[in-house]
Amino acid sequence: MINNPYDMRKVVLFLALISSIMAFGQASDPVIMTINGVPVPRSEFEYSYNKNNGADVIDKKSVDEYVDLFINYKLKVAAALDAHYDTLSSFKQEYTMYRDQQVRPTMATDADVLMEAKKVYDRAKEQIGPRGLILPAHILIRVSTKATQAEQDKAKLRIDSVYNALRGGADFAELAKKVSDDKQTAVNGGQLPYWIGPNQSIKEFEDAAYALQKDEMSQPVLSPVGWHVILMKDRKQLEPFDSLKAQIVKNIEQQGVRDHIAKQRIMSEVDASSGALTSEKVMDLRADSLAAVDPEMKYLMKEYHDGLLLYEISKQVVWDKGSSDEAGLQAYFKDHQKDYAWSEPHYKGIAYHVKDKADIKAVKKCVKKLPFDQWADKLRSTFNPDSVVRIRVEIGIFKPGDNALVDTEVFKTTPKKGANEKQTAVLKDYPFSAVYGKKLKRPEDYTDVRGQVVSDYQDMLEKAWVYDLRKKYAFSVNKEVLKTVNKH
Repeated sequence: MINNPYDMRKVVLFLALISSIMAFGQASDPVIMTINGVPVPRSEFEYSYNKNNGADVIDKKSVDEYVDLFINYKLKVAAALDAHYDTLSSFKQEYTMYRDQQVRPTMATDADVLMEAKKVYDRAKEQIGPRGLILPAHILIRVSTKATQAEQDKAKLRIDSVYNALRGGADFAELAKKVSDDKQTAVNGGQLPYWIGPNQSIKEFEDAAYALQKDEMSQPVLSPVGWHVILMKDRKQLEPFDSLKAQIVKNIEQQGVRDHIAKQRIMSEVDASSGALTSEKVMDLRADSLAAVDPEMKYLMKEYHDGLLLYEISKQVVWDKGSSDEAGLQAYFKDHQKDYAWSEPHYKGIAYHVKDKADIKAVKKCVKKLPFDQWADKLRSTFNPDSVVRIRVEIGIFKPGDNALVDTEVFKTTPKKGANEKQTAVLKDYPFSAVYGKKLKRPEDYTDVRGQVVSDYQDMLEKAWVYDLRKKYAFSVNKEVLKTVNKH
């Protein structure tokens, strides 16, 4: 209870301030529509409209055309929420994964990445030390650690011969290409493809190389892999950080440095909370704070959330039902059979090729009394159960031009140029060919045009669903605010 009039005045002023802030917010982002009692701000509609009608979209919609699509989308999401799809653990896990992919990188700033890049540079500089970096080339005569004395002597003679030739004026790069056993560097005249620092190579090789100045050549050096003659192409000290900064940042970005920093920051916040926070809660709070200041991020996360709900409910109500409801598909086909008429006859059956002429009749007998959808499995298990392939067969519903053998035997037409020659080349070990099935003027069953029927049936289910949703849930559109989309 407030007894002090001054305190009361402060409360009134505070409430007035809040009211003015809310009014300003509503004025700057007015409600464009209300779906099932939930207001939709203009900014959310604009985000969705602009994203789905960008420059790369072929079938662009006007704002008025997009309204109905958006309303249908929101109604489906409302239905999914009413059905508690958002409580499913599978939904929560998938949404959290998508959301965190967007949120986690924001927990690492460019300054954080730059700091990590400097750490990488400092570690490299400390490791390299005053010895600097070298770019050697070498000619290798490989010697196995298990080589016999005779093999070792032969290798020594070869490297001595190479060394003497080089001292006599032979070109190092050309000789490396011809005789070096290090084929990866030989193609480049013996030169290593990158600068190396201390402790990055075989000790014997490294010690000899670092002892050389630029353009100086070593005597033969024995290492665990064989004999080397080394030519120092160049040496340098590590460049200043600023000149390498961009490259280091690029490399660590590719290695996921932001994700690494973010995970460290999350764990740091969890530890600092003394048990009050979990990593999941930290991410929840971070997502909320981003959504409060970044409308683009807010609507991207909402798009993930609602899109997953839409997928789950559409899968159950439309897609799975439309593809598995055999009775419904059959009934739909019966009611719309004229929509699936063919402009030319088709052949429902098989075109097959066999090694043994007797198998021509055997194939027909095998499938004669079976439903068409069982032919493929029966033929496979009867004639091709293992690595021995007795027949080659193509099964389906063929129209003229689909199969050279069907064209010849059924449609009595001349196959496309080259079709028979190609077929003959592929099936030369299967000299006997035949077809079996029946010629149809029109589809006799929905399975003959299943793909089309499923698509049309799903489309019917979708329309019926939307019709029911529009009757079930209240919605309204503010026409005046709609006129201001992308115009304020």
